[in-house]
Amino acid sequence: MNRNEGLAYPLFAQRMERLSVPATIAMAQRARELRAKGGKVLSLALGEPDFATPPAVIEAAHRAALDGQTKYPPVDGTPALKAAIARKFARENALDYAPGEIMVSNGGKQVIFNAFMATVQPGDEVVIPRPYWVSYPLIVEMFGGTPVYADCHEADDFRLRPEVLEAAITSRTKWLVLNFPNNPTGGTMGEADLATVAEVLRRHPHVHVLSDEIYEHLLYDGQRHASLAAVAPDLKGRILTLNGVSKAYAMTGWRIGYVGGPTPLIRAMTAIQGSSTSGICSISQAAAAAALDGPPDIIAQMCAVYARRREMVVSALRAIPGLTCAMPHGAFYAYPGIAGCIGRRTAGGRMLNTDEDFAIALLAEQHVAVVHGSAFGQGPYLRLSYATSDDILTECCTRLARFVDGLS
Repeated sequence: MNRNEGLAYPLFAQRMERLSVPATIAMAQRARELRAKGGKVLSLALGEPDFATPPAVIEAAHRAALDGQTKYPPVDGTPALKAAIARKFARENALDYAPGEIMVSNGGKQVIFNAFMATVQPGDEVVIPRPYWVSYPLIVEMFGGTPVYADCHEADDFRLRPEVLEAAITSRTKWLVLNFPNNPTGGTMGEADLATVAEVLRRHPHVHVLSDEIYEHLLYDGQRHASLAAVAPDLKGRILTLNGVSKAYAMTGWRIGYVGGPTPLIRAMTAIQGSSTSGICSISQAAAAAALDGPPDIIAQMCAVYARRREMVVSALRAIPGLTCAMPHGAFYAYPGIAGCIGRRTAGGRMLNTDEDFAIALLAEQHVAVVHGSAFGQGPYLRLSYATSDDILTECCTRLARFVDGLS
């Protein structure tokens, strides 16, 4: 798309030509438009918990407002929240971060934006395991960097293999992005897996790591989360450990992400934030501190519900002819393969040449919104979020089965 077309003098920077709408947002918008026309649309396109924010967290925000915590906050986060984050890192991740090594942002996405804006220049490469969350390569490209993909496969439960990582690294590699538990696949990397990644990184001291651990609490089958900076403490000075309260505490709208990392990089990221959004909503920060210091049983209760839904959804998907589905061990996504459906025609007469064709046709004919796997770099797959009610999940799987059954 040429946004400068027809203009005598270019208004838009060239970087806008590299900027596209994330597929997750685009599919959700399609669903909203169809719903506005009267369609009874069910959406599994967005990764958003269907639980309410815990009452104690809301009460903490209320108290903060009544207490007058409504002024400009420090750019890098309030002392109270940074102290809660430090306690969380120590308690749950065996990581020691001083206040100067922690910053708070408007969700995890701003952490990524700040980090790459501070460091990525044209010619720099960023290794991203594939499938990937859609925003990683978009932000890299925004700053002129080049995404380099390290493929993870269904047969390996979508884990990153060390030999694949080794092959992706060059002298121009500046960052490796890790996102485990993974969006979109639900794949996980345990301590032993991360140790093999660390061995590769020791051979390449110029590579830094952005470890996005936003789904760390959503694990199943006895899996235990491990942070790379704790598994390989000798690499801690090259690692940003990113997290937030959106997924584990059902606080997506509160917009609180945070990160621990080396002081010089945190200072640079804070300087960028100070010239863009400045400090983060003070009321949200009070709420986030209460969440991090709150009882862990709230997370366990949510996780138990997700685990049950996971079993239900994966069983239903595997029962549909033409679909495959690895059992996700984390997050709240299923990532079924649809290779057996490509090249066929829907009951409504649409030809399915790609997984995007499948997702668009599924929405049009069965009013179910999902995201095509090629948007995450690997098709033909679909990403379905099971962070919604049992009734909606059951109906979506029924409609999906009906859709596939109608293919010719």
